Amino acid sequence: MRAEKIIPILRIFDKQKTKEFYVEWLGFEIVWEHYFDENTPVYMEVKRENMIFHLSEHHGDGTPGTHVAIWGEGVPQYHKELIDKKYKYNRPGLEKTFYGAVSFTVIDPFGNKISFEEEYDEAKHKDLEFALIH
Repeated sequence: MRAEKIIPILRIFDKQKTKEFYVEWLGFEIVWEHYFDENTPVYMEVKRENMIFHLSEHHGDGTPGTHVAIWGEGVPQYHKELIDKKYKYNRPGLEKTFYGAVSFTVIDPFGNKISFEEEYDEAKHKDLEFALIH
């Protein structure tokens, strides 16, 4: 089997907090929203470039506290973009991990964690300032 897409489904509880975190701070866009009927929970897709999440208020669609790791390029630049927004609920530190990555982790309002990871390259990342994380 060759996977074409992997889309994590993360549990959410509040549509407004979800938009504040994923859209206004992380810079994702809402691709679509679905409701089975009036006064029912939302199930939505958000996307930023090729990163896609399904976010669900439906009970049974994931467990709060899920941790997703996303590997790619441009992690230090994305970190700076987020820090510059001065989001009062989350100011993650950039770290060099024991497994050879430049990384930072955000925690959404529902306890889900998303780690953004890039393979550490001495020449490319030598001037970065890393947080002291143990």
